[in-house]
Amino acid sequence: MLQDGSTQILCLTATSGVPLFTRGASRQQLPFSVIGSLNGVHMFADGQGVALSSCQTECGGRVVWRVFHDSVMLIAVHGGGGGGGGGGGRGQQGSGGVHGEELFLERLLENVWNCMVLVLGRDELTNARNVERLKKDLRSCFGLVDQLLEDRHQGIMGNLTHCADCLLPPNPLLVQEAVNGFARAVDSEFGCLLVHGRVAAATEKWWRLAPQEVVLLSALTRSLAASGSASSDCPVFLPQGSPTVAHRLLHFQLLPGADVCVLCGPTPSLHKAQSDLVRQFWSPLAQTLRDCLAVSWERCLPATVPLPPDTLALLAVNREARRSVSCVRAGTATSESPTLPSTARCWELLRLFYVFATTRYFSQEEAPAPGAPAEDEARGAPTSGDLAAGFSHQPLQCYLVTEECKCYGLQTQQHQLFLLTPLSVPTSSLRNVATQTLSAVTADTGF
Repeated sequence: MLQDGSTQILCLTATSGVPLFTRGASRQQLPFSVIGSLNGVHMFADGQGVALSSCQTECGGRVVWRVFHDSVMLIAVHGGGGGGGGGGGRGQQGSGGVHGEELFLERLLENVWNCMVLVLGRDELTNARNVERLKKDLRSCFGLVDQLLEDRHQGIMGNLTHCADCLLPPNPLLVQEAVNGFARAVDSEFGCLLVHGRVAAATEKWWRLAPQEVVLLSALTRSLAASGSASSDCPVFLPQGSPTVAHRLLHFQLLPGADVCVLCGPTPSLHKAQSDLVRQFWSPLAQTLRDCLAVSWERCLPATVPLPPDTLALLAVNREARRSVSCVRAGTATSESPTLPSTARCWELLRLFYVFATTRYFSQEEAPAPGAPAEDEARGAPTSGDLAAGFSHQPLQCYLVTEECKCYGLQTQQHQLFLLTPLSVPTSSLRNVATQTLSAVTADTGF
C-alpha cells in the first residue's frame, strides 16, 4: 500500500467513516477506496463481535486501528521494511518484529489523539455536529501530528518512551530557582524551561502532570519556537488532567534554543509578562542560559559527567519520575572498528534497541511503588513476544550484537539504561561498561 518505511495516519469519524484528515511524511497518499476498505473491514469485524486491532499485509506492512471515545477512528498504515520505530532497519538491529512495529504504531496513534485533544479539547472531538467545521479545526493539529510522523527533532525519544526528554544543565539550582520564581510571578504552579527542546528545569507541579502531557507540551513548545515567534499565548487542554477545560499556555523565547512556558489563568497579559516579568527573572541569567545552551543536544549531559570512552549512545530512563536523557557521541574509527555508525544512525539504532528490549524483556511501565502488591508488579512485566511470555521472572539485563554495534540493556528498580558500544568492545565487558555508565549519569547529576 505504501513505500517501504513510510507511515500514514488516517482519521475518520467512527460512526459513519467520513475521512477527517490524512497525514504522512511520504507524498504518496492512499486512495479513497483503500481508506474505505480499511474502515469497512474494521466495521465488519466489530459487527461480528470481533475486536480488530492490527494486521500484517502480504508485503510486510502493518495496519493498526484505534477508536477513541466511540467518535474518532485513527488508522496507522506502515509500509514496512524501514526503520520507522521498530519495524525494520539495516541488519538485525531493526528486528523489532511484529511487536516492535505494533508498539511504535500504537503509541503513534495514542500521541496523535492526545495532540488533537491538546489543541481542540475532547468535547469538540466527541460531540462534533458539523463534520466540515471539524475538518477545518483539525488543521491546527497538523503541525504537531507531522512532527510525530517525521521525527524532525533528532534525539527526541519521548514520543516512543512516553517519558519527558530532559537536558541536565551544568547549574541546575540557578535555573530551578528562576523557573519557580517566574511561575509564581505569573500566579502559576506550572512552569518549565526547555533547552534545545528538552526540559532543563520545571516546577514540582509540572512534573506531576501525566508523562504524555509533559511530552506533548514540550512538542508544542518546540513547534511554537520553530514558528519564529518570540512569544505566544494559546489555549491548551490537558488530555488526562483537563480534557474539557482549557488553560493558557504562555511561551517566551529567552534565547535561540532556550524557551520558557507556563500554564496559567487569565492574568497576566502576554504583554505584561513579556515586558516586565521575563526581563526581571531571566535577563540576569543570560550567561547561565548560554551555559545551558553550551550543553549539546547530542549529549544532554554536563561535561563533568565522565562517560566511559566506549559509549556510542545511551538512553537513560528514570522509571519513577518518567524522565529520560539521551546522548550520542561521535566515535573515532579504529583498526578494530574501522566503520562506526553516523550520529543519525546511532539515534535510529538507539530507538530500535529500546523497542527490541522493551517488547521482549523490560517493562514499559513506571516502576512499581515500594511495597506494591505482587500482582501490581506482575502487571508491569512484559507480556509481548513469545520469549518474554515464558519468563517466570522480570529480566534485568539483556544484550544484542549486530553488524554495526553492540547493545546492552540494564534495568534496576528506579532506572533503565539502553547502551550502544562499538563492535571492538568485548561482549564480556558490556555489563561493566553499562554499570559504569549508569553510575556516572545518576551519581553526578542526581537523575
